[in-house]
Amino acid sequence: MLHKFLEPGYWFAPKKLGYGAGLPIAWQGWALLLSYMALVIGIGVFMSSLGDSGIAAGVALIFLVTIPFLMIVKRRTEGGWKWRP
Repeated sequence: MLHKFLEPGYWFAPKKLGYGAGLPIAWQGWALLLSYMALVIGIGVFMSSLGDSGIAAGVALIFLVTIPFLMIVKRRTEGGWKWRP
């Protein structure tokens, strides 16, 4: 199943207006988006139970998870990310 994620192709449609990616257009994009959302929610729930230091650690972890997510989305967006007026 992992080999399906390594196949060439686009997973996200470009935004019609503005900069960035729109909704996923392939199941790999939906799987990536749902996994990211579950991970961020899980980090938020777990770290909020730890108090103030947990919140700071949670924000740092979410930041570290978001960077690779955005890199993958940018690479897998049809037409790339550019400003669309």
